[in-house]
Order: sequence, then structure tokens, then C-alpha cells
Amino acid sequence: MPIQYVPVQVGVVGKPNVGKTTFFAAATLIDAKIAPYPFTTIEPNRGIGYVRIECVCREFGVRDNPRNSICIDGWRFIPIELIDVAGLVPGAWEGRGLGNRFLDELRRAPVLIHVVDAAGATDEEGRPTKPGTRDPCEDIRFLEKEVDMWIFQNLKREWDRVVRLVEMAGKDILDVLYERFSGYGVSRGVIECVLNELDLARKKPSRWSDNDLLNFVHEVRVRAKPIVIAANKADIPEAEDNIKRMVREFPHLKIVPTSAVAELALRKAAKSGLIKYLPGDPDFEVIDEKRLTSQQAKALEYIRERILKKWGSTGVQQVINEAIFGALGMVAVFPVEDENKLCDKDGNVLPDVLLVPKGTTARELAYRIHTELGENFICAIDVRTKQRLGADTPLENRAVVKIVARR
Repeated sequence: MPIQYVPVQVGVVGKPNVGKTTFFAAATLIDAKIAPYPFTTIEPNRGIGYVRIECVCREFGVRDNPRNSICIDGWRFIPIELIDVAGLVPGAWEGRGLGNRFLDELRRAPVLIHVVDAAGATDEEGRPTKPGTRDPCEDIRFLEKEVDMWIFQNLKREWDRVVRLVEMAGKDILDVLYERFSGYGVSRGVIECVLNELDLARKKPSRWSDNDLLNFVHEVRVRAKPIVIAANKADIPEAEDNIKRMVREFPHLKIVPTSAVAELALRKAAKSGLIKYLPGDPDFEVIDEKRLTSQQAKALEYIRERILKKWGSTGVQQVINEAIFGALGMVAVFPVEDENKLCDKDGNVLPDVLLVPKGTTARELAYRIHTELGENFICAIDVRTKQRLGADTPLENRAVVKIVARR
């Protein structure tokens, strides 16, 4: 049966002029290669990017024909939805620069990519300055504060109602807060965990201070809407020391050196047939040097020497992968209907790959594919080992499985 695929949403945030729009453009350029994929009503500030994993086709010695993703040279690119939020400035949570409107776009995104000017070449408002002028660590603090204060403000506005529901109507505070946070994609388990950790579960909400509420919001946000840092403009000399300092000062964050402008240039060159390059590759191959102008050749050599050799990649693909597999802890699973031919009922080989939370069980995967499949679940089969998997067996990354169900 056809699998309904809902792409994971990733918010792309940052102040103006840090390269956020370039990052978004570079990350979504590959969309042209998968035109048949059914995304037809994407708003202008939304686009399809991809996470990259090693496909299982070579391992099984088959030629696949994916439906919900694309396989290039043994690498599977799985669609995710990027939400490009307009540049945020200090005070965005108060509505400055239409900040509230833009922050509302992030409600359903479970993870954020914060594009930071690692070269320190833009001031706090995003105005261009001399490289090294601005401390990018301040931008990381600013963004975390803006997101926290935006959620805090929204919750504070409803706090009197929370108090009445808990203290007068006798509602469970966990239920009331879960309802308030459901619009942000926060799970009940996260709210319960934070309530207990901060010892707020037994405290009457009328006695919560603003500091209690803000700490609660911060801890929920860290768990439910983690942030990955794209340390952009990494090719500018001043960026190197800044990136080292960012890593030291924010050990809880994943910081990836990035050059969005280099990634965009490489993807455009690849699309034009000038080079062979896949997003995330550590190098590229010039197809025909005679077709390159001297300016193009010089630009490509700059990218190779100043970015690829120094940092190992442009960082754009790595940031996206880190957001999905690192911050969200997701795994990729390949469901098939025929465990011998690795195909669906129409003969498509390895047709789908699903991104699911780590720990997803065989039965939960069945429900994700189709409700009836979950309700009639008997077992799953690990295609590699041919072993039966019980309903509660967690699935590993790159697992290839067949769901067996009652007819």
C-alpha cells in the first residue's frame, strides 16, 4: 500500500545578512532533481531540503527506484521541509520587526538551524561591519533568548486561566500545560520531565514566579525545539578563532563550520554540468576544464582550498543531517512488502525510506505506514537477518523491514 510521507520540518533562523537566505537557497536547490515528488503548494518561505544517508542498495546489490526520496551514486537523499524565517532582530519576541509573526512560523518545527555570522561581520541588527567586530557568541545568546521569551510571553498571557483550571477546576497541571504547549509540538513526556526536574509539579501555579515560568519554558524549549548552529562565513579568516570560542562557550550545542555561499556555488556548477558534486561531499571533480572561465576556475579553487580542505565540507549538508539525526535523534528505515525482491507490490525496489524517532518499534512503524497495518500487525521481518521482530522491538538506523499483518 502507498506510504503517506510527511516531511520533518526544520526552522532556519538568524538575524539579517548572516547568509540565512543563501543557506536556504543552497539547501533547496536539489529540489529540481525530484520534480515528480508531490510538494505542490509550498509557500514562498518554505522549501524542500534533504538529509543524506548511505543507501542500502549497494549492500544488497540491487538497483533501486525510489518514490519518496532520491538515490544518487549510492547516497539516499530524504526530503525534509525547511521553513525560512525572515531575519530576526533583538526584541523580535515583542513584535519588533514583525518578529512575533515570523516566530509563529516556527511553532511546528521540532528543530531549528541558527545561521550565525561566524566572521563577526554584522552588528546585532544585521548591518555589515568589519570582520571580527561582532562576537558571534552574542548572536547565539540573543536567538535563544528571543525564542524563549516568545514562548514565555504566549504562556504568560494565559497563565491566569492555567491557575483557574488547576486550582479551582481541579485539573491536572500536566494536562493543562500539555494543552498549552501542543501548538509547539511539545510532547507530554517532555513537560512531565521538566516539571519534575524543576520541582514544580507540586507547586501551585499561582505561586510560580516569572522566573519559575521562564526557567520552565527554557528547559522545555531546549528539549522540544533544539538548536543547531551553522557557523557561516567560515572561509573568512576571522571566523576560525570565533568558531573555536563558540565551541568552548556552548558545549551543549552542535556547531558546524559552514559556507553557504560556497555550497550554493558548487550546486549551481553541478547543475550546469561543470563539476561532479553531491551535497555533503568533501571535494568536487571538474568535468571539463575547457568549459570553465578563468573566474570560475579561480572561484572553485578558492572553495577547495579555503573551505573543503580546511573544514572537510561546506557544512550545509552536515548541519541538516545534524539537525535530523543528531538533535532530533531520528533514524532512517526502509520498509518493503517483498523481503526477497526488496520491493513493493508494484515492483519498485527500495521505494521508500522513512525518518522516525530513535526507539520507534516495529508496530509503531506499521501504524506510520497505514492504520490498518498497525491494527492487524503480526510481526516484522528484518530483511538482513530474516529474523522475526516483535511488536515492541526498536528499529535500528538503515533497517530494512517487512511488516507482516493479518489480511
